[in-house]
Amino acid sequence: MKKKLVSACFAGIHCRYDGRHNRVEQIQDLVKRGEAIPVCPEQMGGLSTPRKPAEIVGGDGHDVLDGKAKVIDIDGKDVTEAFVRGAYEALHMARMLGVDEAILKEKSPSCGSCVIYDGTFQGKKKTGKGVTAALLERHGIKVASEETWEEQETPKNS
Repeated sequence: MKKKLVSACFAGIHCRYDGRHNRVEQIQDLVKRGEAIPVCPEQMGGLSTPRKPAEIVGGDGHDVLDGKAKVIDIDGKDVTEAFVRGAYEALHMARMLGVDEAILKEKSPSCGSCVIYDGTFQGKKKTGKGVTAALLERHGIKVASEETWEEQETPKNS
């Protein structure tokens, strides 16, 4: 059975920017059964917990990887390097473990698979991928959000 990479906050690990978690019981159970590996690309990139909230400015994760956009924290500090380093660490772990699927936290500048914040720090969202989600997809790893994964895992009533 192939293991999945999952956002560590889903496993109940306090690694969000605000020091909290986003526990999802079904995903935490995957980790407990050894079917999923928790990662926090932001911590893996060298950022502390807690840390200042950050958003992608000038594009999405693909643009960050291509050098066309930056990840900036709420105080205006450029944290792009840490986000890119963390994304590559997550990719390295996925490759080492033979992972071909990831379940990542939507809206995160690292992990967002479909939606991220728009870079204005006003709670507005836009279509786009986080840095880690974009890098994993570029390397053939299927990326899902917690919502889309739960939809796939929940049996439909017939």
